Amino acid sequence: MNTGLRITVFATALAATFGTAYGVGGTFDAISPEPKGGAHESAAGHADAGHDEGAGAHEESAGGHEESAGGHEESAGGHEESADGHAAMTPGGLEISRNGYTLDLETPRLQAGRKAELRFAVVQDGTGRKVTAYQREHGKELHLIVASRDLTVYRHLHPARAADGTWSTPVELPKAGGYRVFADFKPRGGEALTLGADLGASGPYQPAPLPERDATARVDGYEVELDGDLTPGAAGELTLTVTKDGKPVRDLQPYLGAYGHLVALRAGDLAYLHVHPNGEPGDGSTRPGPEVSFTATAPSPGTYRLFLDFQHEGKVRTAAFTVHAGATAGGHAH
Repeated sequence: MNTGLRITVFATALAATFGTAYGVGGTFDAISPEPKGGAHESAAGHADAGHDEGAGAHEESAGGHEESAGGHEESAGGHEESADGHAAMTPGGLEISRNGYTLDLETPRLQAGRKAELRFAVVQDGTGRKVTAYQREHGKELHLIVASRDLTVYRHLHPARAADGTWSTPVELPKAGGYRVFADFKPRGGEALTLGADLGASGPYQPAPLPERDATARVDGYEVELDGDLTPGAAGELTLTVTKDGKPVRDLQPYLGAYGHLVALRAGDLAYLHVHPNGEPGDGSTRPGPEVSFTATAPSPGTYRLFLDFQHEGKVRTAAFTVHAGATAGGHAH
């Protein structure tokens, strides 16, 4: 599919506030609730390939990656017609329950710096039964994103599902603080959804400032250049160019059925925007680098953190960028 693939937008409902130490018994204070709809570990790994946004490297687990044989389908969320006739995005990921399903996070807190098992299930409201039948999207039944509230830690996980519907994946969160978990899935016979829940990591906590805006990201000897802008309420093209040692990378490898996977999180409330690239491997016109392009629409003005996952020489890496869409809080357009 060579046209811009459809977009999923999510937003989280709660933001966390912390003292000098983030304790196991810490509470989350609600700020900035949004409307809500699909998503996708760094430093420690994807359930089958992890991401550490700080280090940028990915470690492969025994499971490896499954590639999507087909095209891309729209993840959760959707569009409604606004009064002026333009499609209005319906954000998702804000709610822990939606459309008759609830995200049951069985591990709401972890110890920072220690690998532990994160367990959860998707429960069908009314019956209380765990969902066991899913429709695969991008080669997986469910994608899991874990991001820190200050957007300096990012994980894209693919957990394993037990026969009873319980999902689990190893995860190591490098620092204490508040995190948001997004589960992106499509129950068999139902609509695609993204549900969100808060996760805490105990230990001494020191929030980090959002990284400065920079059109070039460097990770493991690679440089990724970002060209294009996020525009509130309007589709725009983002092009990312991958080079290594100053030379264009022309042999990117498919990852989840594409040459790149892009997730954007809005600073402040972690509204979640998930886009797919224009074109796909094997369509006869999409080249394996050095450029990967996406069509994306920002749900509102604000500052966003973009995370690009790409695979080369058998390893998945993450390049991260800070960008602004429309007017920032200070009233300046970018």
